[in-house]
Amino acid sequence: MSSVYFRITARGAHPHTRAPRLERLLSRANGPTDTADWRAEAYRLIAPEGARVPPVASAALAPNASRSGGWVCMATPVHLLAGMTSIGMAADGLLEIEPFEADALAADFNRVFAGGGVSLERGRDALLLCRFDQALRVTTSAPEEAAGHDLWGYLPQGEDAARLRSLTSEIEMWLFDHPVNRRRHETQRPVINALWLWGGGAADAGPLAVNGWTAGEDPLFASLTPASRYPGAATSGVVAVPDWPGSPPWHDVEERWLAPAVADLRAGRLESIRLSARRRSMQLNARALRRFWRRARPWWEVLLDVD
Repeated sequence: MSSVYFRITARGAHPHTRAPRLERLLSRANGPTDTADWRAEAYRLIAPEGARVPPVASAALAPNASRSGGWVCMATPVHLLAGMTSIGMAADGLLEIEPFEADALAADFNRVFAGGGVSLERGRDALLLCRFDQALRVTTSAPEEAAGHDLWGYLPQGEDAARLRSLTSEIEMWLFDHPVNRRRHETQRPVINALWLWGGGAADAGPLAVNGWTAGEDPLFASLTPASRYPGAATSGVVAVPDWPGSPPWHDVEERWLAPAVADLRAGRLESIRLSARRRSMQLNARALRRFWRRARPWWEVLLDVD
């Protein structure tokens, strides 16, 4: 039987606004469990048997982007916080940027770093990707894993980690007082003081084959088989929701995706629903839905591990 994975990918501070339907589901779910890599957990639901989780950046390249060799990684704009003895990232340190800002950053980066075997380009929407002439042997962490923590445990590791760390430091200096940041400061938006380099893989990786569907906004899953509305329980799916529960768009999320999936779960057409945010994941099955005696709590107390 099929399953549906709901991931809340919203950035920034969440509103302390209740979401009664979601909270009833969370009160009856199993868990929470720690989810260090939610994309791997979600991808297994829709992947062909034996398939490995694809590099996020390889999948996120725009359809018209060059795929002729090289290595590419995500370059996510973030705002880091310098402490007395360490550097960290606030829970709302992942930043949203506009496509024109991404274009401006890419053009200036390629001017400043010309000849260094590295370039910056815009992928879908306002995603930024960093392309290298040669492959790097390095292991990285997704920025949402580092949000709210000291960065020491999330820095690149591996044989070529030094090059990635060095470039990150150079990028921080380049971004200091950058025209894009001056405009962001004037409009009272957080400035971009670093690009988080992660999710790297071969730029010439082929298209991904999946046995299910995807929806929402995530650099990996948005590149697969998007659905505009819940397609039913015939196959498994992944929904990446860019809105916080209780926010104005959340009602549409529940009506379009969550409510029909719960109906299929209750009717026995769906095996399970998994609800995930930050480092937490909770699972519902038809039996769990009958735990009506459990008291509902504010969703952020249950689903978020960093507040």
